[in-house]
Amino acid sequence: IQSALDRLMAGRTAIVIAHRLTTIRNADLICVVQAGQITQRGTHDELIAETGLYQDLYERQFLKQ
Repeated sequence: IQSALDRLMAGRTAIVIAHRLTTIRNADLICVVQAGQITQRGTHDELIAETGLYQDLYERQFLKQ
């Protein structure tokens, strides 16, 4: 499914709202919204490198299973 989404969105601007981080991992820009405010933005690698909600969610979903 993910590869189909990647092909569908290639070369286009798309706004994707997701709870599963695998859905947005390859996005050019990820915006983290908390309490109605954008609290973080960047690529997956940039957001993983900084302490914040994205890093916490990633660890909960993938590292602590």
